[in-house]
Amino acid sequence: MKTIRASLLAVALFTTALTTPANAAVSDHDLAFHWAPVHHQDTDSSDYDADYLSTVDFDGDWNTLNNWENQPQLAKLTGAAYYSVVETSTHWFVVYGFFHPRDWDDQPDPFSTRTHENDLEGALFAVRKDGSQYGRLEAAVTVAHSDFYSYVPAGSPYQNGSETIDGTLLLVGGRPATFQEAKGHGLYRWSGTDFPGGDGVVYQPAATGEVPSGGNDRSVGYRLVNTLEAGGMWARRANAETYSSFGTFRGDNGKDNAANAPWGWDDQNDGAVYRGYLATDPALVIDRYFSNKGSFSLTYTRNAFR
Repeated sequence: MKTIRASLLAVALFTTALTTPANAAVSDHDLAFHWAPVHHQDTDSSDYDADYLSTVDFDGDWNTLNNWENQPQLAKLTGAAYYSVVETSTHWFVVYGFFHPRDWDDQPDPFSTRTHENDLEGALFAVRKDGSQYGRLEAAVTVAHSDFYSYVPAGSPYQNGSETIDGTLLLVGGRPATFQEAKGHGLYRWSGTDFPGGDGVVYQPAATGEVPSGGNDRSVGYRLVNTLEAGGMWARRANAETYSSFGTFRGDNGKDNAANAPWGWDDQNDGAVYRGYLATDPALVIDRYFSNKGSFSLTYTRNAFR
């Protein structure tokens, strides 16, 4: 009788093991959504909606020479941010990109030196695989024009490397908090203060993107778009309708061809960290920018940019 009971118990346990799903690896979208920032977008009262987020193809096509002209089509400016994920054995590296149809100014630009069509700036987050589902955020590097800025959240062991850490990355509801300028759209960590001038849009990650109700809307959803998806921004990297050269968007308002995709981002003075590495070789960027990182692999187990 004991043998029969033991056999029945073994069968029951085996059946349970077969019908209980193992913990699935987190998807890129779910990982990116978990760490997607609370994004504080400053707006300028002379043209609020020129600072709204959107996508490269917000107007229904991938022709980047008409984005400046189509920017006033406000119903199409639904909040969105691009993301990509690559990984090593120790870390995930998540890059976000925030697109605007115009890099603009409220003053005349007769020599086309301060404005340009299309604008994409963003941030890299280094997330340690610590055994939890979404890992632990350890560092960030943001893109502001031709400069990168580095930050660490409270509690991170990271210290200065070849670059000096520029400040503490604040979290809001467990999410990193970012800030983007009006007009030129340089991206930094959010300092915890109100918007300059008191007006701005606070974008929150959501399943569906929303259009702000005005220039001072403090809760607007933005959706995530995979940079690496089929037919998307990276897949079109050699398409002349969208790009003038590798990593550079076409644009003919203001300064010609002046906006870059993530694989075209570059800091002007960070040594041997080359153009595009923030997206294509983010482990190297983090390794150079910071020290005291502990176990840290530079070998990619998955990197679709390569």
